[in-house]
Amino acid sequence: MSGTFMHIVRSQGVLGLYNGLSASLLRQMTYSTVRFGVYEELKRRATADGSKPSLPLLIGLSTFSGFLGGISGNAADVTNVRMQQDAALPEAQRRHYKHGLDGMFRMLREEGVRSWFRGVWPNSTRAALMNASQLASYDTFKAWLMTYTPLGDTTTTHFASSLLAGFVATTICSPVDVIKSRVMSTSHQQGIAHLLSEIYAKEGIKWMFKGWVPAFLRLGP
Repeated sequence: MSGTFMHIVRSQGVLGLYNGLSASLLRQMTYSTVRFGVYEELKRRATADGSKPSLPLLIGLSTFSGFLGGISGNAADVTNVRMQQDAALPEAQRRHYKHGLDGMFRMLREEGVRSWFRGVWPNSTRAALMNASQLASYDTFKAWLMTYTPLGDTTTTHFASSLLAGFVATTICSPVDVIKSRVMSTSHQQGIAHLLSEIYAKEGIKWMFKGWVPAFLRLGP
């Protein structure tokens, strides 16, 4: 990770670390708005009688809302992945998207509406896993800390719960994250089974946790 960091700074400057920022913000405005909003609304309705939600219920609600979020944010996610990887491509293959919206609409013109849904199944699966492992584990860790430690409902409890939830979510989602990024970065259709066999042949089982450290450094905070 540190080698990649320094390579980007040397070749593109500090601003190179922010490639795809507009697409990333656009993704959060679609993906995170839906996954958080739907989850909290469903949880509110499920506990309207004052009951405490069980862990299976939280996992079910967060999985469903995450899946919806993955679908809604897919087009921006494809654009984000492509903008971040553009500088690594040979000049003739670079897309040079100006910003997130430019990338989305160029994809629509040049590749058709199906390009907006490239990798939608691994992305939605990843979003469902992310939501379930992040939101459900956050609520669970927070309840445990409030019950079994003297911390109470404090800022420290919220930060600790968030960090632990980020660790769980990063670990569970890592394999799907790798698949999602590689499917989205291409301009042609490629079967997931073929992609998996190709990755495994070249990289072995370690492919599942490639990029875990930067993923956690992004998600944990």
